[in-house]
Amino acid sequence: MLTELTLSSMTLIAEGDWHDARTYVLLAVILAALSIASGVGVVLKRREKVGIESALINRFNHKLRIWWLMVAIFAFGFLFHRIGVVVLFGLVSFWALREFITMTPTRRGDHRTLFWVFFIFTPIQYFLIALGSDPPTWLGGERGIDYYDYYSIVIPVYASLFVPARAAFAGDYKRFLERSAKIQFGLLICVYSLSYAPAILDLKLVQTDGTPWDGSTVSVLLFLVLIAQLASVFERAWGKLAGRHVIAERINASRTWEGLLGSMVTTGFVAATLSWSTPFHWWEAGMLGAVVTVMACGGTMTMSAIKRDRGVTDTGTLVQGHAGLLDQIDSICFAAPVFYHFTRFFWV
Repeated sequence: MLTELTLSSMTLIAEGDWHDARTYVLLAVILAALSIASGVGVVLKRREKVGIESALINRFNHKLRIWWLMVAIFAFGFLFHRIGVVVLFGLVSFWALREFITMTPTRRGDHRTLFWVFFIFTPIQYFLIALGSDPPTWLGGERGIDYYDYYSIVIPVYASLFVPARAAFAGDYKRFLERSAKIQFGLLICVYSLSYAPAILDLKLVQTDGTPWDGSTVSVLLFLVLIAQLASVFERAWGKLAGRHVIAERINASRTWEGLLGSMVTTGFVAATLSWSTPFHWWEAGMLGAVVTVMACGGTMTMSAIKRDRGVTDTGTLVQGHAGLLDQIDSICFAAPVFYHFTRFFWV
């Protein structure tokens, strides 16, 4: 009887944490902003001007379609609570890794290695994320095992050792180092780094003064995704308005130092105004917004360099006319592990 009451209490607490009012308010803010932006896009589309302005309007409307699609997918994942979100990100990682590998062709000798990467290491990573710090009894729950100790090393240590060894067993030595490094990098960015986003849901957060935070980690995850996406938008906008000094012209001519600095300030301001949905004070949220902006820029520049090297424009065709999935989440891939570890170190 006592055990049943305890389990019932834990279930109610978990459901209460998941259905926190601040999460719904944050979702309402996002939906309202997207609705307003979509209305603006429709009005601008009806204008008769052509040329560069027309191209920018089309890009803006394509980006809005991507965001609506992301919101719909997130909402579907949230219906199934934490496990649904973990599975959702696992599928996103699988698709992003597929785009990455397709963008950088492999040899026949890599096929069995890729089987292990796609169907063994990727599911293992997200299975460990799902277990988190509260696994079932038969997987060590009664001993207080935290599976962070496992999912934080399974890919950077064990997969990184396995991939080149398995490729060597295939007997194909041509461009061996390049092929192994490519597979390892794709696994690290598309799977390992992105998996730290749903891992946020497992954190037991407190405020910096030690006061327990009674909010939902769902809103913290939404906070990360939102500011990572906005960082890229603000950087491009500031680059158009005040960009003078290009960061690396041969990599991405549209990214400027002025755009990065302006985005750090603007994204930091937006993050500070959304601090009510997180355990962060307004100035802490602002600093995290600036950090996420830097990482988002790093992700975009890295993917741009890879595409330049491979001679492709986009990583895929998720939505006609607007690149692939990896192009949409490169900022989150680079920001998620840094955001997670900052949060884990200072607010857990």
